[in-house]
Amino acid sequence: MKQKHLTAYWLCSLAGVLILSCYPLFMGARVLSDTLRNGTVFKENYPKYVIPYTPLAFAVILGILLMPLLLRLMKNAAVFGATAVSAAAFFGAELWFERNVVVSAEETVVRLADWQMYMCYSPPGGWGSTVTEYKTHSAVEILMGEYNPAFKLHFYLISVILILALLNCFYGFAQIIRTGGRSRKRALILQSFSAAAFLGLCILACFTAFWRDGSIEVSALSALLMSAFFILMGLTAGIFAGSLLLNRSKAVMTRIPAAVSVLVTLLMYIGEMILLHGHLYRFGEGGFFAGIPKLILAPVDLLVILASGVLMYLLMITEAKRPERRVQA
Repeated sequence: MKQKHLTAYWLCSLAGVLILSCYPLFMGARVLSDTLRNGTVFKENYPKYVIPYTPLAFAVILGILLMPLLLRLMKNAAVFGATAVSAAAFFGAELWFERNVVVSAEETVVRLADWQMYMCYSPPGGWGSTVTEYKTHSAVEILMGEYNPAFKLHFYLISVILILALLNCFYGFAQIIRTGGRSRKRALILQSFSAAAFLGLCILACFTAFWRDGSIEVSALSALLMSAFFILMGLTAGIFAGSLLLNRSKAVMTRIPAAVSVLVTLLMYIGEMILLHGHLYRFGEGGFFAGIPKLILAPVDLLVILASGVLMYLLMITEAKRPERRVQA
């Protein structure tokens, strides 16, 4: 009976992910078709953010396809095997797109990786705009210079965290069906909510860039959404770590996930800093929003990073107080 339920769950999971992945898969197919037919993708036909979301969808689908095999071979460690395979598939597909697809705009022909980088800077309505349309509060021309793979650090980090969180949910609930153990159920539900909310913010950012207008100093709405994005990204990673540390000592259950949240949020800031050549978006005027000399991060940025860790700590404290988590401190 359990096997029947597990098979039904797997088929429903696979069907659901395929349906939700229709658009990124369609984007990838269109880019591949144009590349094979024309040797390039014209700007007007380029589907926005084909990378990293097409490779990401492909990676998650592959991970779920392998679920029956990995559950049988690796049992409780299946999620780690799935994550390793999916991450390898993601980077393989991502690098293929970056190196083999070119985008043509009038007299300009660039690799997809470079074109994607340009989109990171330009306002949502003008992603094909020239470098000079990007406004800064200084004389620095942020787009000058050749493409550097480090510019994509934040894209890669976001993608890996989504793969981790999504597969943790799919495989975690499969393990509940397989073994009947429910000790991770609450953590997996929390992971599901955080992953869905984080993915939703990622999609919103794709189509709005959080309503940034091309300036380093962003509006209050943009600042609020960016802060929520950073915090939720850290929480999603922290919940993944926390879901693996249940029934450990209270110190381990709370501090390690909180540290993971802080580290991931900090890495996202570092990725933005690399992308903007040593600058960060500023959330307002005044000392609280100004970068600290030699640190670049502003006090408000440090508060966002700390908030991610504190919220994660409070979530795990709540979980640690549950009766079934009683262990020796």
